[in-house]
Amino acid sequence: MNFWEKITGSDMTKELKNFESRAKKLPADYQAAWEKIKANIWPHSDFTGRNLIPILDGVLGLLEETSADGQSVQAVLGEDIKGFCSALVGEEGAKSYRDKWRQQLNKNIAKKLGK
Repeated sequence: MNFWEKITGSDMTKELKNFESRAKKLPADYQAAWEKIKANIWPHSDFTGRNLIPILDGVLGLLEETSADGQSVQAVLGEDIKGFCSALVGEEGAKSYRDKWRQQLNKNIAKKLGK
């Protein structure tokens, strides 16, 4: 990734288009689950969203592998996709911009209080 791609975000656009083309090859129930997963994971992104690219790649790989094995999407992800996504980003340590701002605010307050 060169400087220009990083500034413009074209590297991420390429990755996301690649993810979408891979997701279109999945069965319909897996595609619906993929849309729900994306909707529930994006709020955990940092300012650029680059922290979620490896997570999304791993989840899509899981969906591809399990669909090839003939498993149902409910057997893989369970009924609570939002809970699955929360657990996933929690394990990966994906902090949202709000988490970073909260941490920075707490650090500044602690410094002002002399702790």
